[in-house]
Amino acid sequence: MSSFETIVPALAEALQNRGYVELTAVQKAVLAPELGVADALVSAQTGSGKTVAFGLALAPSLLDGAERFADAGAPLGLVVAPTRELALQVRRELEWLYALTGATVASCVGGMDMRSERRALERGAHIVVGTPGRLRDHIGRG
Repeated sequence: MSSFETIVPALAEALQNRGYVELTAVQKAVLAPELGVADALVSAQTGSGKTVAFGLALAPSLLDGAERFADAGAPLGLVVAPTRELALQVRRELEWLYALTGATVASCVGGMDMRSERRALERGAHIVVGTPGRLRDHIGRG
């Protein structure tokens, strides 16, 4: 059995297109059937594939059995990262991982144009990645 068989097909194809042959240990762990829909706390070294693991674990809930996302309205997923650099890295990883699903991934981070972020949110995003301060600013401004 391939380690990609239990993954949402569009994400499995994205992994293959990216050159993945096998999942990392952390990626396999978050997909373990015994985990079910439970919350998970993951701690692993840099470069171990945590961001992709996170994306793989979220996909079944976000897509809810569909192969592609419908038009974006209110966000379905929110990723809070402690720094701008990490938030932008997470956004880039989720963009390629979810590309074949039609997902829109928006970022909200300090140091970027808040008006552009607001327009992106108004157009709709399936997944929003941001830093706590900037997310709070957007929420506070409605």
